[in-house]
Amino acid sequence: MTSRFWGGGSDSEEDESDRTESSEESSEEESGNQGVSKYLRESDSDSESEDEGKRVVRSAKDKRFAEMEETCKEIQNKMKINDWVSLQTLFDKLNKQLEKTARFTEGSQPPKFYFKCLISLEDFMNATLVNREAKKKMSPTNAKSLNIMKQKLKKHNKEYEEAIEKVRANPESSEDEASDDDESDAPKQKKKTKAKKASDSDSDSDSDADSDSDDDDVAKPVFEKIKTKEDKRKDREFNVKPEQITYEMVDKKMREIMMSRGKKGVDKHEQVEALKYLTTVAKTTAQKIEVMVNLISSYFDVMPSMATHLPVAVWRKTVGCLLELLVVLNENPHIIMDEKYDADAEREEREEEREAEGATVDPDAPQKVWGNLLAFLERLDDELFKSLQCIDPHTQDYVNRLKDEPVFLVLAHLISDYFEKQGDTVSVSKVALRRLEHVYYKRAEVYDAMVKLSVQQQLDAAAAAKEKAAKDEADAEEPTLADQIADEEERAEDEVEEEETTTVQMDMVIPLSYVMPTDLASLIKALNSTIYRLGDERCKARAVLCDIFHRSIFNDFHSARDLLLMSHMQDSVQHMDISTQILFNRTMAQLGLCAFRAGLVPEAHSCLSELYAGGRIKELLAQGVAQSRYHERNPEQEKLERRRQMPFHMHVNLEMLESVHLISAMLLEVPNMAANVLDTKRTKVLSKPFWRLVDNYDRQTFSGPPENVRDHVMAGTRAMGKGDWRRTRDLLLGLNAWALMEDKPAVLDMLGKKIQEEGLRTYLFTYSAQYSSMSLDQLVMMFELDEKVVHSIVSKMMVADELHGSWDQPTRSIVMHNVEPTRLQQLAISFAEKALALAEANERAMDARTGGTSGLRQNAKERGDGGKGGWDGDDNYGGRRGG
Repeated sequence: MTSRFWGGGSDSEEDESDRTESSEESSEEESGNQGVSKYLRESDSDSESEDEGKRVVRSAKDKRFAEMEETCKEIQNKMKINDWVSLQTLFDKLNKQLEKTARFTEGSQPPKFYFKCLISLEDFMNATLVNREAKKKMSPTNAKSLNIMKQKLKKHNKEYEEAIEKVRANPESSEDEASDDDESDAPKQKKKTKAKKASDSDSDSDSDADSDSDDDDVAKPVFEKIKTKEDKRKDREFNVKPEQITYEMVDKKMREIMMSRGKKGVDKHEQVEALKYLTTVAKTTAQKIEVMVNLISSYFDVMPSMATHLPVAVWRKTVGCLLELLVVLNENPHIIMDEKYDADAEREEREEEREAEGATVDPDAPQKVWGNLLAFLERLDDELFKSLQCIDPHTQDYVNRLKDEPVFLVLAHLISDYFEKQGDTVSVSKVALRRLEHVYYKRAEVYDAMVKLSVQQQLDAAAAAKEKAAKDEADAEEPTLADQIADEEERAEDEVEEEETTTVQMDMVIPLSYVMPTDLASLIKALNSTIYRLGDERCKARAVLCDIFHRSIFNDFHSARDLLLMSHMQDSVQHMDISTQILFNRTMAQLGLCAFRAGLVPEAHSCLSELYAGGRIKELLAQGVAQSRYHERNPEQEKLERRRQMPFHMHVNLEMLESVHLISAMLLEVPNMAANVLDTKRTKVLSKPFWRLVDNYDRQTFSGPPENVRDHVMAGTRAMGKGDWRRTRDLLLGLNAWALMEDKPAVLDMLGKKIQEEGLRTYLFTYSAQYSSMSLDQLVMMFELDEKVVHSIVSKMMVADELHGSWDQPTRSIVMHNVEPTRLQQLAISFAEKALALAEANERAMDARTGGTSGLRQNAKERGDGGKGGWDGDDNYGGRRGG
């Protein structure tokens, strides 16, 4: 007693905390003269001090319920003044508050006062609807809110029809239960207050035995192990120990979770955590597989919208879960995953077998579980593709995201092996196409780096597993209270960081036994053969295009061209889906680059001419959305087009592509322009886009120094037309795009020789009519070509009737045959033709103005006099003869 007196720290006497109500009342009467001191006493009665009331900590659940009670009171007040506008707003507010309390109630019924509020609101609404006079007096807004509330309340109360009927039948029992709950919560609150005081005070050992025992019972849990959020969540899942959990409990909980998927107000992250816990307590392997399948589906539900991609951390966890699922399936070959399997229909049969006495189930008997590994793999691939579309390619995040690609290829290979064991040929071909689309555009160096990265990831995952095991062993020892508090704070900080930032930690564990194929060419060949043998028409078409793209990268133009021609892909691609058309355009672009690297300028131009015909190269290659005033798109079309965009690392460089196209067109068109200089109608045009650029360049009053690819090519075109091939070569070889070209020295050397050869052809077309003979040595010196090359070019022009002349072997010269008119004669002929056309146009205009002689000519034709119009030589008009 004395210890408590001194421990109180005041001159006034205090009674013990465990006194009965009678002793408290007597003590208050005795100390009534002490004035204020009686309010400082510690008691267990309802007259607690204000300080103790402040020390009481309310749980989140109690706070939510208090908010709901306040809203119910406001509804009652608004009902008194018949304010249905406010009632509608408060009703929506009350339901939102109820949704927020869903995670605290753990699927149980809402509180009783909620049902009472619904009942009173429904009764008041019915009474208002019956009273027609009062309804007529309402304002239009109030009447409209009343009608809305009628529909809302009728629809809402259907969900709680049984609970509402119970409350209507027994309203007093619900009040008693609520009061009992409050009374049962009061001692718990008092015990918490006592425990806190007992732990903070330095009480002596000669206190009462009863009070000491009570304090010890309350204080013991303080020194027990502090529960983490994970442990608290497990306690909410099952209120029993893990060894007491049965198959039916796990199955029931899993079905509850899956039934709540997609509902409003459901915490998706809590669903994921609950399913992760269920995987650890599943009683059979088949049940574990079923829970893991549902867990993977729940991971995909975490994505807030289809417009965004799955968070990177969640994507990695999903891949890790799929790898673990494959391990379980391979260890249990008697369990078959089937998409068409109906789990609900088979669940009843299994329950009947378990309930039968003496019934034994063979663990090795074939079992089926629902699941679709192919759908999971395709969804992961799509989410990886979308994330690469959304992430800024110039940041480190994009590079880190690309490091996940080897893990996906490993997962796809393992799933393909599983399908081959199951004999699912259709799925094997689809998985092979997914794998092919991840490697067809890569060069050998990039693929070798990817193989090394996968090996490094395997080693890192193994080291992380060892470190984690050692840490778990160290944590198995009994920690002190201070260590527990520090661990709890550290764990909370880690959780916050995990939510706010995307960590690069490896949640995916690649099996150490897996060996990734090292030879890229053999891998693509094997994947193509699998698709050709087992795939459908679309898979085969895409496989052909990927094969052509791959051959073009490795400079095998002739085999790639033959494969394209044999497949007749160019004839049927317009009937295929948009993604396949984009792949076809990318393949043609790469084939054109391959032809240019091989020195085949006409083939390169024919491959690229259709891509540049409409000026929509970015859209055709899915490397950007071009804004055009002639093509308007609605937001939905623009959104679909952005979803088709290729990731940055798969882009074909547009500057290099434009350089190849314009240079190829220049090398073909400049000699053609020189040969057909008088063709004003341009009947022999090879590239219309190139002609448009030339016309725009010629219309410019002042041409400054070239800045971009087009300016360089146009300046080179003008210089080559004048015979200055050196200026053309310097302009074209100085483009920045060649830095990205593979085997740059060989390509530039080839391009320089092509410029010299076409410069020679252009010179002969332009100036051959001015010469009676031309020396071979002079041409060799002017264009710095070999004698054999010049002789070959000139001979081909003679054979093709492009150059009218012959070789004079003794003098090593070209003797020109003056068959074609000179430049002056050509201009004179052109002038005569234009003058004749002008005269005819003038006559037609005069006839249209004055009437002319068109009627007379028509009459002459009818008379059959040759259409002379009635005039005969110098004589007068026939109608006046004989006068």
